[in-house]
Amino acid sequence: MKLKLNQDELTEDFFHDTRLLGIVVSAKSYRFCWQLNNSLGYDFRLNPDLEIHLQKKGRQYFFSVYQHAVNNFLSHFIYHNQYDGEYLLPEFKHMDFLWLIKGETVPDEECRKLIQSIKNVNDVQLVAELTNEQIKNKGNLIF
Repeated sequence: MKLKLNQDELTEDFFHDTRLLGIVVSAKSYRFCWQLNNSLGYDFRLNPDLEIHLQKKGRQYFFSVYQHAVNNFLSHFIYHNQYDGEYLLPEFKHMDFLWLIKGETVPDEECRKLIQSIKNVNDVQLVAELTNEQIKNKGNLIF
């Protein structure tokens, strides 16, 4: 008997209680996270266990993920959206980073405040919330 993983169900479970922001920044990922940690009080750290591996056109691509845990329920993740000319979410090629808030429902007002505070960080050019309907390759974000 073969068990088949229901990809749609897995994706739906993963994205339950999440918000996703797209960010355009002129800084490298480690510098951007350092700026967030210093100016906004986060503690983003590179988490090699969450790195996303994709295989496309016979090549391997590796997308780094930084993590900041608020508590046992709420975590923030920053994905690097580009690696060696390939994109984690090709539908958002113009976005350098993807900021995923996962674990608890984040109220709209709190999300607006977060977006505003990110916009005030040096080198940040754009921050936009991305809706589930806009994301075609959700499965690429699952770790």
